[in-house]
Amino acid sequence: MTTIKKMMAALPNIYRKITVTKLSNNFREATELQKVDFPSNIKDDHIVIRNRYSGINASDVNVANGLGGYTDSPPPFNVGFESIGEIAMLGNGVKNLKVGQPVAAMTLGSHGEYQELPAKFAIPLPDVKPEYLALMASAMTADMAYQECGPLKAGQSVLVTAAAGGTGQFAVQLAKLAGCHVIGTCSTDEKVEFLKTLGCDRPINYKKENLKSVLKNEYKKGVDVIYESVGGDIFDTCFNALAIYGKVIVIGAISSYSFDAKVHNSPVLPRLPLTLLMKSASIHGFFLFRYAHKYRESMMRLMQLYGSGQLHVAMDNGKNSPTGHFQTLESVYDAIDYMYSGRNEGKIYVKIGESSKL
Repeated sequence: MTTIKKMMAALPNIYRKITVTKLSNNFREATELQKVDFPSNIKDDHIVIRNRYSGINASDVNVANGLGGYTDSPPPFNVGFESIGEIAMLGNGVKNLKVGQPVAAMTLGSHGEYQELPAKFAIPLPDVKPEYLALMASAMTADMAYQECGPLKAGQSVLVTAAAGGTGQFAVQLAKLAGCHVIGTCSTDEKVEFLKTLGCDRPINYKKENLKSVLKNEYKKGVDVIYESVGGDIFDTCFNALAIYGKVIVIGAISSYSFDAKVHNSPVLPRLPLTLLMKSASIHGFFLFRYAHKYRESMMRLMQLYGSGQLHVAMDNGKNSPTGHFQTLESVYDAIDYMYSGRNEGKIYVKIGESSKL
């Protein structure tokens, strides 16, 4: 430990954060909102960020459940892995950053008013705005999944599930930028209209249209690429529509994450190897946290697209939530429930308000 190089004025003695205290796929049961001492000293190569905005992800539940890949530590540990804020404190060895500088971070601890992390993980930003949250895990997943699992080719058909969600919106747009025909699944007519604004060629409200019939009748040769994040019946239906030489990119399976998820007995999985063989097709899993060494490269690429107006960012602070907008740390719980309800359009985020009661 070391003395502090520089710090913001009027830092608190105590701050609040959400901590995983026991492993469970019920986020409310797994975590506690705690008051903790503000660090008086940090390591030479560390910083402390004052979190202003925190991103909500389906995998917040996976983190709370101790799923491998996020952390190997037993509870207690931090939760939330997308934050935007300013640097509040610098260690003595940090030379390339300054107090008050806007930064992004993708380390566990965003669901808190402050977080300490190694300075090397801070991504400098031009300013503090919630839209940059969407360019992190959500957009990076789409960007790097397409890059790492084989680049898209102009003229291909690309099917994006949960297309109006945090990562789906970018999977749609990046595929369009690559010259592809894009099909997107969603659950409401409002989301259909939203997907049209993103350039989606064939939005499908699967609650009104039969997804299997649409794919069979309108895409008789099958779909070339499937960007899949739902799992369960949706995965089965989409996989059955895969074209010869087709490719499935699995970036999630939200239908199976939460404590109240139904057990899915897939008729597809037993014949998966034979189907892949006969179609000369492939299936790829993409887990963003295996590619931490490429975060900055992807973020810069996405920020250029966003800055040039080629990439639209849709943010959702609870516009359709029965509990109202997510304006405090406590609202992280409602925001996660909101995500699993399927009401959101775009990237869900929470504004982290500093407590006045400490």
